[in-house]
Amino acid sequence: MTMQAPSKTHRIEIFYFDAGGGHRNAMTALTRLIEKTHPNWAVTPVDLQKLLEPVDPVHRLTQKITGSLKRILLPVAPRLPIAPIQAQDIYNNALKRGATRGLGTILPILQGFIRRYSADIERLLAARWRAEPRPDLVVSVIPNFNRVMHRALQTFDASIPYLTVITDLVDAPPHFWMEDQAQYIVCGTPKAAEQARATGFYRDSDVFEVSGMILKDAFYQPPAPHALTRSDLALAEDRSTAMIMFGGNGARRATLTILDQLEKSATKVQSIVMCGKNTALQKALQGRPNCCAVGFVQNVPDYMRLADFLIGKPGPGSISEAVHLGRPVIVEGNASTMPQERPNLDWIRNNGVGLVVKSFRKEIAGATERMLADLPRFQDNIARNLPENRAVFETVEIIGRILDETALDRSGS
Repeated sequence: MTMQAPSKTHRIEIFYFDAGGGHRNAMTALTRLIEKTHPNWAVTPVDLQKLLEPVDPVHRLTQKITGSLKRILLPVAPRLPIAPIQAQDIYNNALKRGATRGLGTILPILQGFIRRYSADIERLLAARWRAEPRPDLVVSVIPNFNRVMHRALQTFDASIPYLTVITDLVDAPPHFWMEDQAQYIVCGTPKAAEQARATGFYRDSDVFEVSGMILKDAFYQPPAPHALTRSDLALAEDRSTAMIMFGGNGARRATLTILDQLEKSATKVQSIVMCGKNTALQKALQGRPNCCAVGFVQNVPDYMRLADFLIGKPGPGSISEAVHLGRPVIVEGNASTMPQERPNLDWIRNNGVGLVVKSFRKEIAGATERMLADLPRFQDNIARNLPENRAVFETVEIIGRILDETALDRSGS
């Protein structure tokens, strides 16, 4: 007998983009859990950046430039890879190089672009929705665009609910995550939920507080029977170990600075460096003593469990991953810290889950010594001050409630 696939009773679209990586991670985690627990729901991830390529000024400009280059170079180098870039590529390359000072100025420019091209963005979104099966719910895991996206959805079909899942610990108003519109919103911290209610934009019943940032399913899997060991990475089993991680794009300058300073420290800490897609960084670290350089992998938790603590940028994703596994953090907070990540520094201090330094170059050696001397207290603070992070499971439950309520409203019950 042939088993028939279950019919799709609900259609969900999750809008994301690749600036930084945390938004894609949230989309991926939600998609995988929904596919596993609700096979009768159809989930469609939508890369908003690709959808907006026709109005992306960076893409349009580089498309013209690369088109001209291809015509010039085609006779002599027909296979030379030349392609236009997107606005998010500038952001990601800045992260890879550690050149974040001044990235805060991009935010008002981006928001100005959205206002300037709002009619075009709405037109592109409406055209997509007309061409695809009608969704029962639109979910956004991205900031800045929620006003124009919600307005476009209202124009297309005002009966379709809209849900924003905040992937930052708090909002960075104005017009970052929260907008004055009728929608649902998921907040990963009490502070973010408090911000949402204080705006007056939303009904109390439309604000959902979950237990943290959304983590990928790998962080909920127990260690494998033959789990990775420090010895497998050519590291000493009995030596204090730091994980150095700056997201999926790595950060060459910051990483090398940290390693150079740790070598001068009396603690003699060894390190696991997660280089992500930064192959140049991984190559530069090959053969470095007491250092294991790891490229892009899907099993980050296996490596994180081998470390005593994390050193990295104050991004909500990496911080949440570390504390979920009981690892305190050391992060840098200064003029180069992006505006939306500055509140994370207070979150780390207030919960006592790590240390904030102004300069890795000047302070990381001392901060590492303080971390190791007080490691049990930081670990205890994580256990006592933070709830168990079940955010991805809670968010899928919230999605189910919204779908059920909307279905009841449509049926007139």
